[in-house]
Amino acid sequence: MLIPIGVIILGAAIWLFIWAVRTGQYDDLEGPAYRILMDDDDPMIPGNPAQSENGQEKKQESRKD
Repeated sequence: MLIPIGVIILGAAIWLFIWAVRTGQYDDLEGPAYRILMDDDDPMIPGNPAQSENGQEKKQESRKD
């Protein structure tokens, strides 16, 4: 009974691997790792002082001190 179940599980694993390769799941393995390092969320932060001119003036004034 265990051998047929093992063969079925092995067949399913092989089928899933072939499906993943054909659909491009392994095409770009390093892209998502580098994408997390790219910080392009700053313009989307609400209340970001860099978005308004007043906030930029405050930043410049504080740098002069």
